[in-house]
Amino acid sequence: MSQYNIALIVGSLRKDSFNKKLAHALTGMAPKEFTFTQVRIDDLPLYNQDDDANQAASVKRLKSEIQAAQGLLFVTPEYNRSIPGVLKNAIDNASRPYGQSAWAGKPAGVIGISVGAIGTAMAQQHLRNVLAYLNVPTLGQPEAFVQAKQGLFDAAGNIGIEDTKKFLQGWVDQFVAWVKIHNA
Repeated sequence: MSQYNIALIVGSLRKDSFNKKLAHALTGMAPKEFTFTQVRIDDLPLYNQDDDANQAASVKRLKSEIQAAQGLLFVTPEYNRSIPGVLKNAIDNASRPYGQSAWAGKPAGVIGISVGAIGTAMAQQHLRNVLAYLNVPTLGQPEAFVQAKQGLFDAAGNIGIEDTKKFLQGWVDQFVAWVKIHNA
């Protein structure tokens, strides 16, 4: 049995982030051969092309963690109908200098949660556009636009609504298959 290390990128810095909770719940639904390492993005400098020749230690660490992974799981909120600036900054830092992107070829899943009725649909679409340019094969179906509702997370942080749990388990199963296909 192969082991798969997945770089977990949560686009929220908020301490009690719904997206951090969703990420935790999803990692618990994956098979044992999948491990998840949440990569840190809150300490990265703002991307500046002048720094390409001498990237900060935090950028080198991020790139190393991504390069060591067999897949990527993006869990993002939606800010002003797009992805958070901190997530875009992480993507930009790890994709540079030009031709040395850490993201290229890594299979990815994109998901998110919001209090809004359409979840993070716009943020996910924008993120998919960016990832397509960076040559990141991204799981297309099923899409998952999760709405934060009362009782969604139980006391242990697992999904507490049975229909939602079943749907998200199917999403995780498809993500797992996607990673395996791209690592065969």
